[in-house]
Amino acid sequence: MNQFILDDALWSDSEFSCAACGTYVCEDSGPGTAPDDVREALLAANGPAKLRLAGPLPSLVPALKVFREVSAVSLSRARELVGDLSGDGLEGTLPEMEFLMARLRTRGVPVDIDQQERFR
Repeated sequence: MNQFILDDALWSDSEFSCAACGTYVCEDSGPGTAPDDVREALLAANGPAKLRLAGPLPSLVPALKVFREVSAVSLSRARELVGDLSGDGLEGTLPEMEFLMARLRTRGVPVDIDQQERFR
């Protein structure tokens, strides 16, 4: 199972093989959020990564725009996510957090991935 950034989008895929019959299958889910089973397997195998603010947030607007664009959430949910980012941070797979980090930094939001959280 893989999750990766390609063409400015988050993608995932799963690979399966059968030793008995030799069948090999690669299931490509395409851009967007990984299916729950893929995401849970990645979190179980690698642990979560945590994205946090790395400095003062000059304005809420750029961060709100990123969360609305990336997650297609309501304005109130985007505010909650910015609150989480400002507090304990947001947890997810490393590719999810890297994708958000790139988008937020492009808009001038100072964020970093807390590597210590990944290697508990």
